[in-house]
Amino acid sequence: MERKLETLLEDHPFLKDFPKPYLDLMAGCAKNVRFEAGRFLCREGEPSETFFLLRRGRAAIEIHVPNRAPITIQTLEAGEMLGWSWLLPPHRWRFDARAVEDVTAFSLDGACLRRKCEADHELGYLLTKRVLASVAQRLDATRVQLLDLYGVSA
Repeated sequence: MERKLETLLEDHPFLKDFPKPYLDLMAGCAKNVRFEAGRFLCREGEPSETFFLLRRGRAAIEIHVPNRAPITIQTLEAGEMLGWSWLLPPHRWRFDARAVEDVTAFSLDGACLRRKCEADHELGYLLTKRVLASVAQRLDATRVQLLDLYGVSA
């Protein structure tokens, strides 16, 4: 039995308890995508016109370091959101994200969502709160990682 995109979005943890009318609006901006292990979901500096809701697989957020291998900042798993650069000008990715294993995800068109958020500020507010909660969680995780790496000895 094939499920509608609205229902599939509703099941994603990022959109848990999101109002149904807004899920229906967001479904108009969404599509299913797949990335094989090793492929990039996004590249730093490139235009950011999407964000992803991971459904299966894992993706590593990486930063480029000159003359060294990329550094993995965090690895995201199914149920998590990837990308916030679509929300703020200049709409460019601030990191790379690479599929660690095969990834299936919803790709949501940022320009489409920005138009809908401008037309309905309540949608924009609710979506921005969710994105900011995810960004705050990533900052906390990075902080802990830095403390582990550069922690002060007793």
